Amino acid sequence: MTLNCIAVDDEPLALGMVCAFIEQTPFLHLVGRYSSAVEALRGLQEQAVDLIFLDIQMPDLTGIELARVLDKGKPGLGPRIIFTTAFHQFALDGYKVDALDYLVKPFNYEEFLRAATKAQSYAEVLQLPSAAPALPAPAAPEPEEEYLFLKVEYQLVRVAFREILYIEGLKDYVKVHLADGSKPLLSLTSLKALEDKLPARYFMRIHRSFIVALDKIRAVTRNTVQIGSATISVGDQYKEPFNQFLSRWT
Repeated sequence: MTLNCIAVDDEPLALGMVCAFIEQTPFLHLVGRYSSAVEALRGLQEQAVDLIFLDIQMPDLTGIELARVLDKGKPGLGPRIIFTTAFHQFALDGYKVDALDYLVKPFNYEEFLRAATKAQSYAEVLQLPSAAPALPAPAAPEPEEEYLFLKVEYQLVRVAFREILYIEGLKDYVKVHLADGSKPLLSLTSLKALEDKLPARYFMRIHRSFIVALDKIRAVTRNTVQIGSATISVGDQYKEPFNQFLSRWT
């Protein structure tokens, strides 16, 4: 699939380099080049764009501010962003606006291609607007998916439901604890958003900060769940559905 791209940078040499990299990449199509975020914003109102290579430090409107504007306009549906900057310290800000990657100048074509390939994979997973038209719905319902995709750092990680032990909410993040004991996955999302993606037959929220995998529970009391090496309390507002589940044990 081909991604329509624009490049935005107030440094002419840097802008020219990114445009040259785009033009030599077969699955990228350059549809615009802009020397300021304000110009880019006008251009984005006139044409569909899948991917933006965006500098951060620019006058009038920074790259981070442009990313926030775009996210407010079409939350989760707008063009994806790869930041291109000379400053490491903006990496966390880039993560908070859901950037796909973060290229630190000076970067070479190999680094650029790696980030662009990540964008292509992301587009294929989420079917961005420039992706091939969806096929007609099949007569029979498709099998329910047994996994989800988590945004971990600057990549999408596929996690099977059977691999999840429990999920812990940490303000703006969630920590997904895995059944094999490997390092938990940290993802910038809310526990509620993740709860909506999980099948109720496999998972239950038992506390404002915890969702547990029902088939991984080792022991229960009226107020706690033992899962893996953790003992998790049952919150008051979750006791009624938990007690219904507990009745199956008794």
